[in-house]
Amino acid sequence: MSEYLPGLAGVPATKSNISSIDGEKGILAYRGYDIQELAEKSNFEETALLLLDGELPDSAALEDFDQQLRGERKIKYHVREIMRNLPATGHPMEMLQTAISSLGMFYGNAGILTESYGSEDLYYVHNMSVKIIARMATIVAAWEHVRNGYDPIEPRPDMTHAENFMYMLTGVEPDPLTVRIMDACLIMHAEHTINASTFAAMVCASTLAGPFRVISAAIGTLAGPLHGGANQRVVEMLDEIGRPENVKDWLDMKLEEKEVIWGMGHREYKTKDPRAIILQKMVMEWADKKGNLSPMFETALALEEACETILGSKGVYPNVDYYSGILYSEMGIPTDQFTPIFAVSRIAGWMAHWREQLSDNRIFRPTQIYTGHPPRDYVPIEQRS
Repeated sequence: MSEYLPGLAGVPATKSNISSIDGEKGILAYRGYDIQELAEKSNFEETALLLLDGELPDSAALEDFDQQLRGERKIKYHVREIMRNLPATGHPMEMLQTAISSLGMFYGNAGILTESYGSEDLYYVHNMSVKIIARMATIVAAWEHVRNGYDPIEPRPDMTHAENFMYMLTGVEPDPLTVRIMDACLIMHAEHTINASTFAAMVCASTLAGPFRVISAAIGTLAGPLHGGANQRVVEMLDEIGRPENVKDWLDMKLEEKEVIWGMGHREYKTKDPRAIILQKMVMEWADKKGNLSPMFETALALEEACETILGSKGVYPNVDYYSGILYSEMGIPTDQFTPIFAVSRIAGWMAHWREQLSDNRIFRPTQIYTGHPPRDYVPIEQRS
């Protein structure tokens, strides 16, 4: 292929059986299972194991995996000391990339990876996947306390993954609705085919770099506002609009200036993102619990309606970032922690793609279309005008 397609749009980069998207019908499936059914009936632990191993586990396998995760939540004090020495004003994604990268210094042995990828590698890949999935949540939750000058909350082995994460993040045992919503959010953000951060992980993995380097590359990519950072921008955008009655004038101005409407549109979907549909229902459920709709949610509904009228014919509808940011904000989570929570979830998909890449590895080496000068002679500096 010699045709240049910006952003590699539509160019197959790999073969994968991990997840699939039907953008016309608005369907996202993990290993063939519809995301809406998984969000309703599964939990993060089961979904993560499904992504890693390819099949829904039996009760014994799920129990074993769950216990492995619970046993790997603690991080070494050296890592906590690194976190304590980072600027408290820094963005949590910068911290997360630094902390995850540092884990490679304490949990090494990356040299076990080989080009032949035998059973020994598979055992190693599984164990490293468990460690990183478990500790990603711990690091994100711990930072909320460290940056405010407090010791992190110790993990609770008697809690589920979502329950323990919210407990460590807030210091308060979460109620059942909070746990169920966070669990569903972790499921919905866990995987999404070959997105930018997953592709970054695959490219890094193809060099046989160790897993902490692979995930560090993915985190750095996820941090961008055109990827995982968009949910934070959505909340900032809605705060800027203020009230539902301000939506029309604000939207007209932004469209006139050709500015981004954060949380609207997705390259893969021509209809409303199926995850946005689920999240919107969850915001409504949260509002029912509180007894009222927040001004932010009312503004979001008004903006969605206005955008559908103007942009719906172009296939521009809310994506996952539109309502996830609102929901996290309603749950009292700081805005700059939204994208790290995305990483706490997406780590399951990243590890699944790491494993898949290693199973049939070839280092990525795309080509380019050269647009520079033709061959020319070197001119000595004293002869240059």
